[in-house]
Amino acid sequence: MEWIILVLVVAIAAYAVVIYNGLVKNRQLVSEGWSGIDVQLKRRADLIPNMLETVKGYMSHERETLQAVTEARTAVQAAQNGSPAERGQAENLLSGALGRLFAVAEAYPDLKANTNFIEFQTALQTVEDEIQLSRRYYNGAVRNLNIAVESFPSNLVAGAFKFDKAEYFELENEADRAVPQVKFS
Repeated sequence: MEWIILVLVVAIAAYAVVIYNGLVKNRQLVSEGWSGIDVQLKRRADLIPNMLETVKGYMSHERETLQAVTEARTAVQAAQNGSPAERGQAENLLSGALGRLFAVAEAYPDLKANTNFIEFQTALQTVEDEIQLSRRYYNGAVRNLNIAVESFPSNLVAGAFKFDKAEYFELENEADRAVPQVKFS
């Protein structure tokens, strides 16, 4: 009888170790996913000063639009250490400001034909695609961690070792969920 109890205790302990290691793995995947988003958001923020310099010469009287992009970029940089919700809100402002900038650029045929501007537009689209992929990866990792933290019996191990649910990286506005379409005729 003592052997059965000992085997049962060892089996339960081994199972708890497996669950714990799974939770650690999921938490690390969430961290890796967030790092991927962070890298892509930084790439986008780094593209903006070069783009603004290209655009300034053509749009000298569009100060308000250029200022909005600059302010939104500053807000993004200030939110770098914030939660996914805070980062998402700042990124929404930047996406909106960039959308307005591209809309205003429609009125400047020389700008639309400028090689630097075209290269920036291509680079920005690539970064936007990478951000979307990073968001999907991160939110998938968050989903897996949250399922493990809430599901029985892993929730017992998660509670004992203080594993918390992670926060999704979501956009606030349904209209912001669509990738802005920028077309230059």
